[in-house]
Amino acid sequence: MADNLSEALKTLKLSSADSVEGCLDCLLKALAHNNVETSEKIQEMGVLAMMPALLSAQNSCTPKVANIIAEVAKNEFMRSPCVEAGLIPPLVQLLNSKDQEILLQTGRALGNICYDSHSLQAQLIIMGVIPTLVRLLGVHSQNTALTEMCLIAFGNLAELESSKEQFASTNIAEELVRLFRKQVEHEKREMIFEVLAPLAENDVIKLQLVDAGLVECLLEVVAQTVDSDRDEDVAQLKTASDLMVLLLLGDESMQKLFEGGKGSVFQRVLSWVPSNNHQLQLAGALAIANFARNDGNCIHMVDTGIVQKLLELLDRHVEEGNVTVQHAALSALRNLAIPVVNKSKMLLAGVSDVVLKFLKSEMPPVQFKLLGTLRMLIDTQADAAEQLGTNAKLVERLVEWCDAKDHAGVMGESNRLLSALIRHSKSKDVVQTVIQGGGVKHLVTMATSEHMIMQNEALVALGLIAALNLDCAEKDFVAANLVQVLHKLLKDEHSAPEIKYNSMILICSIMGSEPLHKEVQSLAFIDVVSSLRSHENKTVAHQASLTEQRLTAQS
Repeated sequence: MADNLSEALKTLKLSSADSVEGCLDCLLKALAHNNVETSEKIQEMGVLAMMPALLSAQNSCTPKVANIIAEVAKNEFMRSPCVEAGLIPPLVQLLNSKDQEILLQTGRALGNICYDSHSLQAQLIIMGVIPTLVRLLGVHSQNTALTEMCLIAFGNLAELESSKEQFASTNIAEELVRLFRKQVEHEKREMIFEVLAPLAENDVIKLQLVDAGLVECLLEVVAQTVDSDRDEDVAQLKTASDLMVLLLLGDESMQKLFEGGKGSVFQRVLSWVPSNNHQLQLAGALAIANFARNDGNCIHMVDTGIVQKLLELLDRHVEEGNVTVQHAALSALRNLAIPVVNKSKMLLAGVSDVVLKFLKSEMPPVQFKLLGTLRMLIDTQADAAEQLGTNAKLVERLVEWCDAKDHAGVMGESNRLLSALIRHSKSKDVVQTVIQGGGVKHLVTMATSEHMIMQNEALVALGLIAALNLDCAEKDFVAANLVQVLHKLLKDEHSAPEIKYNSMILICSIMGSEPLHKEVQSLAFIDVVSSLRSHENKTVAHQASLTEQRLTAQS
């Protein structure tokens, strides 16, 4: 075999067209017998350099030449030599051939050379292979091997961001949906799914897929697989329902499927929520969270009783619950609670009671959504804020989570909810509960946050604590160095006007406490405050004058 191979390689280098075919057959046989060794020989003998000319000739040998390149490029060490030999441009050119065998072997060769190389794949995209391959998929959809070659290529190229625009300018959505409808085999469907998932991350393509009827295909897959416990059906159900949720992440595609809340797709997805299948419950809840991305949709959904469905779902997952389902259902409730008109309706429906059942959760994603849902619900709702703010168990848990340094999201949301309970209730009882629960120090720390909105929320809450129960909070204010924090905020030229304003309001509020008053005097606040009288913001300048008068009168 080795002698034959050497002979064939030598002959190929010297050969006339007639003897080429026999040499190529010999090479293919050798590659099939020992690919690595043969590939090394091919490289040593410098045969790759002849390949561009052989490819450009386009004759009966062309499929064999492309096949040899495809086989050689299975080896990682041969891919760079293939590129250096200039094989990519003539191979790309061959994608315009009408010969199906040439197309198949060319596709394999390009796929193997560019395997795992983003830079080479990007080069193919620049050379325009995407529209060419999409066209091939349409023309040769009866050829299974060619179809698979196109799908594998799409799967690799679609991972690159630079490909999305090119795909969007083709009719890839129609072609893939048409192909999907014809497939009954699980493996083939999986191949199409693997292309659809990365493509559906692009908003333009999302809409094209919806228009092409992908959603109906996905709903059919769900209906076919929902009652099966075969592994491949379970996998297909997950892929189809996940893809459905992905399509809803685009604003236009989501609104198109919502159809004012009357869309058949929207109704079908709702029916997933009470299902006994965890994957469908999850997808249904995530879909509602996505539909709830604008106020109109949220108001319509709350008015048509979706909250009850979500609460029943959450109740099923309190004990030994599925964390992903809990997280998704809480996400949906949080989004639904954003419009002001929904808050009181959701509170009446008992949302806060069900959400509180998850206080014992040790899962940060669930904790995060639980906190966000409660914060949205009590915004502008004084009674609800008072009821929750006097719940010692809730406040105790919030204070604990305010220390969750490993989970910045949970920590931030706990602080914000603690502050919101005080700000929206303006209740002395809530202030008392927060002081007793040890929450004051966290609100002082929150005033030093890098996020201006959180600083402001903290200062307003601290101002209310000082105004409603300074005697009780005094010790905590001193221990948390509140006066030093305020001094720093006022001196910092980067502090926003509202931060400076609320800091001065808070200084005036704490002057009634002897130890705090002493600290204010020792830090020469008058100098800092008087410098703010010329602040460009008139409200800040005016408050600086008032604060200076107060400090002067009490010094």
